[in-house]
Amino acid sequence: MSTTDRLAQLSEAGVSIWLDDLSRERLNTGNLADLIRDKHVVGVTTNPTIFANALSHGEAYDAQVKELAERGADLDGTVRELTTTDVRNAADLFRDVYNATNGTDGRVSIEVDPRLARDTDKTIAEAKDLWKAVDRPNLMVKIPATDEGLPAITAALAEGISINVTLIFSVERYAQVIDAYFAGLEQAKANGHDLKGIHSVASFFVSRVDTEVDKRLNKIGTDEAKALLGEAAIANTRLAYAKFEELFASDRWKALAAAGANAQRPLWASTGVKDPAYSDTRYVDQLVVRDVVNTMPEKTMDAVADHAELTGDTVTGRGAEAQGVFDKLSAAGIDVPDVFRTLETEGVEKFEKSWQELLETVTGQLNKAKG
Repeated sequence: MSTTDRLAQLSEAGVSIWLDDLSRERLNTGNLADLIRDKHVVGVTTNPTIFANALSHGEAYDAQVKELAERGADLDGTVRELTTTDVRNAADLFRDVYNATNGTDGRVSIEVDPRLARDTDKTIAEAKDLWKAVDRPNLMVKIPATDEGLPAITAALAEGISINVTLIFSVERYAQVIDAYFAGLEQAKANGHDLKGIHSVASFFVSRVDTEVDKRLNKIGTDEAKALLGEAAIANTRLAYAKFEELFASDRWKALAAAGANAQRPLWASTGVKDPAYSDTRYVDQLVVRDVVNTMPEKTMDAVADHAELTGDTVTGRGAEAQGVFDKLSAAGIDVPDVFRTLETEGVEKFEKSWQELLETVTGQLNKAKG
């Protein structure tokens, strides 16, 4: 089987392949265009960590930083210009995909400043600013699914902004995200927006669940606990899909669909495998189902292309089995709600730390440009 066959097979199974990485270098060298052409990549996601890495390596941003420094741009303004330029150029690159899929794919995501994750009003304002600054219909603004993020998601959708809801870990929180999506569409309709133009994905984080649960299982150390190693993340994701099927079959959704609304697709994020004991394609080939997105680091994409074992749908109808895994985890002594609280808190903190690193890198580059 050739390398592209597996990725083609994944696409044909209904999984949209998005790249979990973006940099000026990928754009300038034509690497991203190559991935669209050769690896069936139909979207790209960014986050503060990705931008921090991109800006700290190489010289691709130097000319623009120098120009911004000469114009007297401040730190936040410079970061905004650098990141939105990459996202705008990527959106233009994906425009044909966007047109060919009626807006379902060809999407590029940019995150609101993670320091605002606990501030609803500032998150709404930032989402509007990013939407205007990038000014491309295939943009998605990323808003975290914190308690404070949920009303911001609704408010941004009500303005006609397409949203990528990020940092979802638990099925309970995912149900709240879907509720926020429905409420946003209902308000958008009342505001006179064409629902056909509004799209959303719900980014459900995968690998970090195993990382946290496995750490706790090893600490418990019983045979029952060790038998559950590596089970939590895939079970959690399959439960999420069961919730998606349930809520998108409701009367509330049917009324929105009749008005032209698009379903909010589940997106499997954090699909790079952290534990070398596990197959490096497990968060792809064990989570194949129609109408989802899998956003992968390039390393994972290459592994899938090389040796993923694709056996068709590995998700539908497995909700009860997945719930059984969580029943066993609870019985083994895992405080499941605490796992998800911990992951959300850590997720926000990691992105804040990356944003700080990004600001420090750009400060250094501005100082260097000013001489």
